Amino acid sequence: MPALFATMELMSQTDTYLQKLPLDYKKELQRIRKIIHTHIPSAREAFSYGMPAFIYKEKPLIYYAAFKDHLSVFPTAFPIEALQDQLKSYKVSKGTIQFTVDNPLPDALIHSLLNIRIDEIERGNKR
Repeated sequence: MPALFATMELMSQTDTYLQKLPLDYKKELQRIRKIIHTHIPSAREAFSYGMPAFIYKEKPLIYYAAFKDHLSVFPTAFPIEALQDQLKSYKVSKGTIQFTVDNPLPDALIHSLLNIRIDEIERGNKR
């Protein structure tokens, strides 16, 4: 059975993805990538659904991507629900947070999203 996430050549796929972006988008997504690496060193990079991602214990932790007029992170639905009060200045949907380089996600908010998602994975919640 094939793995849900391929992890071997991921850094090159992620690096290739980031290299194609406008410089301001690239810098912002590299900042997010570094925060995730630093905050959760055991998370592994992946490339899935055409975008960079991190997995933790073989579960999706967070995805991130650039679009024409915004950037997005995809931490799954539960962290967004849990932090809805802190996300009022961003466009959100069930599993997505949209932001811009002019209104980026603060480091502390990214840490909170990651902590909630890690806890959800650790507890085996199926949200």
